[in-house]
Amino acid sequence: MRKEHSRRLHKPARIVDNGGIHQIARVSFILSALMLFCLGMWGCEGQEDASTVIPEPVNNGPEMVLSQPQSAGDSNSAEPLLRKHESMPKIVAFGDSLTAGFGVAPDETYPAKLAKRLRESGFHYEVINAGVSGETSAGGVRRVEWVLKSQPTVVILELGVNDGLRGLPLQETYTNLHAIIKRLKAEGVMVILAGMRIPVNYGEEYTGEFFEMYKRLAQEFALPLIPFLLDGVAAQPGLNQPDGVHPTAEGYTVVAQNVWRTLEPILQKLSGHSREETKHPLL
Repeated sequence: MRKEHSRRLHKPARIVDNGGIHQIARVSFILSALMLFCLGMWGCEGQEDASTVIPEPVNNGPEMVLSQPQSAGDSNSAEPLLRKHESMPKIVAFGDSLTAGFGVAPDETYPAKLAKRLRESGFHYEVINAGVSGETSAGGVRRVEWVLKSQPTVVILELGVNDGLRGLPLQETYTNLHAIIKRLKAEGVMVILAGMRIPVNYGEEYTGEFFEMYKRLAQEFALPLIPFLLDGVAAQPGLNQPDGVHPTAEGYTVVAQNVWRTLEPILQKLSGHSREETKHPLL
């Protein structure tokens, strides 16, 4: 009787282990765990805690941007970013490792490539890379006052994907991004919102609502929207690093072009540039 009962208990386990469903679930779990490791909890910084990562300096040639050491926990009391050209208007790239440029040289990040494009186009702006690997929307709320100390004219906001990769409630991410945008706009800052996507294995409903969240915020605040920051880069092996998440230097060239398509018309209005003055080859 006891042996028969034991066989009944173990029989379903053998069926599940031999089925294709278990294998698919395991592959999906590994993929999700890898992406969460890379962009989320560890921020792709090895043993370093993402909450203590300092935004890396962006080398824009002779106009190098320097940042004071600070942590996300005490960003409100941190010194503002130090720059060589205080009189130049500022464009701040505010985001996570995709903005910080994990895995590439400082001059290969999208903010650095954007700064080069601006100079070639005759726009006199200083670009500040305020990207922190592993940053979430909640971390962005804590850092917004620090970003404002640089007195930016434009902020390119790229946050939320780490929230999605952790499966956080969308309302929480929406509330945080809403607070960041509201605070920036209260200081007269022009905000450009960068839309993001997460892998479909997080569920059709969640991934769809995540993508639509950026459209909703853009409509609510009448913001310029970059529909998808990694358009033309995501899932392209030649444009991504081995982790399949972070762009290569060539990938960041495409990202910079995605940003430029939204940014250029705004700068035209702000500075009165004519389009004839900005003709130049693509990056």
